[in-house]
Amino acid sequence: MREAIVLAVMLVATLAIPVCAEDPGGRQAAEPSGSNVMPLPEPVRSGVISIEYVIDNRRSVRAFTDAQVALKDLAQLLWAAQGITGEDGVKRAAPSAGAKYPMEIFVVAGGVTWLAPGVYHYRPESHDLLLVKEGDFRQQLSDAALSQEWVASAPVSIVITGVYERTMEKYGERGVRYVHIEAGAVAENIYLQAVALKLGTTYVGAFSDEDVGAVLGVSDVAPLGIMPVGVPQ
Repeated sequence: MREAIVLAVMLVATLAIPVCAEDPGGRQAAEPSGSNVMPLPEPVRSGVISIEYVIDNRRSVRAFTDAQVALKDLAQLLWAAQGITGEDGVKRAAPSAGAKYPMEIFVVAGGVTWLAPGVYHYRPESHDLLLVKEGDFRQQLSDAALSQEWVASAPVSIVITGVYERTMEKYGERGVRYVHIEAGAVAENIYLQAVALKLGTTYVGAFSDEDVGAVLGVSDVAPLGIMPVGVPQ
């Protein structure tokens, strides 16, 4: 009886571990769990690199090596973009007019350790990724971005989108401007965090809104920017 209980516990533990697929390069990518939710490593909230250093070294990077981006680094970038920072569980890393938080952040991944290729939606409240679509859509995203090759060659792209209605509900038409200001704040946070992680990125604003929406598999958000991320050449 005791052995049966031990075996049952071991079986449950095994089923709870994400299934990993190893690529020819010996790297592993974790498949999302049955609920299609991928928990992310907790963000680092205190570093050793000064804010002055990352500001001084911030540059737009469009050429990347073949190295994958670590899942923990992607998690840190997403936290810098829209992570929860307030003890109330509401306030986020980037300022938002009226605390309406219209930003929705998506990830188009193809070269992230422990993360299967796919399109994901970042959820700040639970600091995790929700799988939207399986597969490597980096080339399709590049095509949507007027064939800018760095979008295809980067291991992962962070796509900043917004829901105008959330802010316009309080501020009317001027809310559109506030959403754009917030997108800029989010982008700069990603830029600076990338420098601290010894990664590179750039802000891509030239793209077809409709085609980017098709890649993301959503139609109720407005694409505002694509930020390909990788190890600089």
